[in-house]
Amino acid sequence: MTAFFALATSLLWGLADFGGGVLTRRAPALTVVVVSQAIAAAVLGAIVVATGGWSEAGPRLWFAFAAGLVGPVAMICFYKALALGPMGVVSPLATLSVAVPVGVGLVLGERPGLTQVAGAAVAVTGVVLAGGPQLKGAPVQRQTILLTLVAALGFGAVFALIAEASTTVTGLFLALFVQRVTNVAVGGAALWVSVKRGGAALPESGFPWAALPALGFVGLADVAANGTYSIAAQHGPVTVAAVLASLYPVVTALAARGFLRERLRATQAAGAGLALLGTLLLATG
Repeated sequence: MTAFFALATSLLWGLADFGGGVLTRRAPALTVVVVSQAIAAAVLGAIVVATGGWSEAGPRLWFAFAAGLVGPVAMICFYKALALGPMGVVSPLATLSVAVPVGVGLVLGERPGLTQVAGAAVAVTGVVLAGGPQLKGAPVQRQTILLTLVAALGFGAVFALIAEASTTVTGLFLALFVQRVTNVAVGGAALWVSVKRGGAALPESGFPWAALPALGFVGLADVAANGTYSIAAQHGPVTVAAVLASLYPVVTALAARGFLRERLRATQAAGAGLALLGTLLLATG
């Protein structure tokens, strides 16, 4: 069950990142984040009301609230790092986020077997290579590295926090709702500050009404990924769930190849193969 839900997380996050990346070519990144998360929050709110999720309110919601605070900050740092570039360094380096939940799992006493350790090493190496690491070119700015590391730490913290936010399905809906509302509040504040400083809140063509279905997909895929990861982490070793969930860059690269006809370099293709091999080792270990 852990492997299934963790791989579902990778699929959903990979597609959400692909969709978000395409949408940010047409609208400011912060606007994409706020609108997509607002749609997800509205849907989750309706689900919470329908399932009576309010009855699950308790101290664990603080984990969801913390995840909602950390997530947008990590995303903003990640987008800034991507803007400074090069993407071939930023994207693979961000996969260091897996170190946080894996570290938490080890502290809590998890001891993966030799096959699982080997699978994790192979999978993480594959993810880094699938991101198309830039092995030569201009030196990377120190600020870019710092922003990427902060983003990775934030993403990893969200992994760890959301896994602790609930123990039941209805409680999970409520936790994800709290997380999304907090995301919107933090992202909205960041967008307001950006506009005050002269940034654009909307594209020149106005509000992207035609893109609402795509924005909804991005927001709902992201929230579903948080849900499947929480289930994966609660029903098996966090060390395994975190590594399998971190395979989403491979999905993003394959989606770009399939939908945008972007060609995979030999390094990226090899990375995808290694990620698949690592997945098999983790699932069978």
